[in-house]
Amino acid sequence: MIHRLLREQFVPGDPAAIWSFFATPRNLDVLTPPTVAFAIVGEIPARMYPGQLIEYRIGILPGVTTRWLTEITQVSEGTRFVDEQRIGPYKLWHHEHQFMPAPDGQGVNMTDRVTYEVGWGPCGDLVHALWIRRQLASIFDYRARKIAELFPGRP
Repeated sequence: MIHRLLREQFVPGDPAAIWSFFATPRNLDVLTPPTVAFAIVGEIPARMYPGQLIEYRIGILPGVTTRWLTEITQVSEGTRFVDEQRIGPYKLWHHEHQFMPAPDGQGVNMTDRVTYEVGWGPCGDLVHALWIRRQLASIFDYRARKIAELFPGRP
């Protein structure tokens, strides 16, 4: 079964600076909860580009990690990029990140659209219902809090 996750968040600040932060793959580490045991494998360029492969190790259970290889498949400078899983824990993972500048130029409306499939047939659907859906929600909740801390806006 294919699942979708949609998150929207206003990020105050200079749209170019916000884009620069998200276009830097190493910053993903800052936005990922420690419980995920996230680690980028190897060296990666400072800026993302279409066709870029990024390898991570992530924790799927306490003490159990797996390889996750994603490809940056699309980049529209300043407004959008897409990453797709090539090797990893999901049968399908397509994550679109969109950044629409606010009309006053003082931030962006950021939208994450994730389309994913667990795989494993009915067993995967059960695991999704019991654990994966909540785990992903928790990861994106953490990410939203970190973004709010990093881009607090004007006092």
